[in-house]
Amino acid sequence: MEQRKHWWNGKWGRLVRRDVYLRADADRWHVEQRAGGAEGISRFYEFGSEDDAYEAVRGLLLGPDEWRELSARPTGST
Repeated sequence: MEQRKHWWNGKWGRLVRRDVYLRADADRWHVEQRAGGAEGISRFYEFGSEDDAYEAVRGLLLGPDEWRELSARPTGST
């Protein structure tokens, strides 16, 4: 599975941090909505098209937070 995009609400701390990830695996698209940082709780969504996945991401990024797109790590980096 390849991570394509990552958005962060710009807030630090387990109680306020939110992340949204867009990933691709063959012909399936996956969106992860995570609350609480690395140890937080995630919800996962799967889509059959890139357009549908991006539409879901746009909906998740609505609201008062100032979302920032973070660069995805190149494949094979640690």
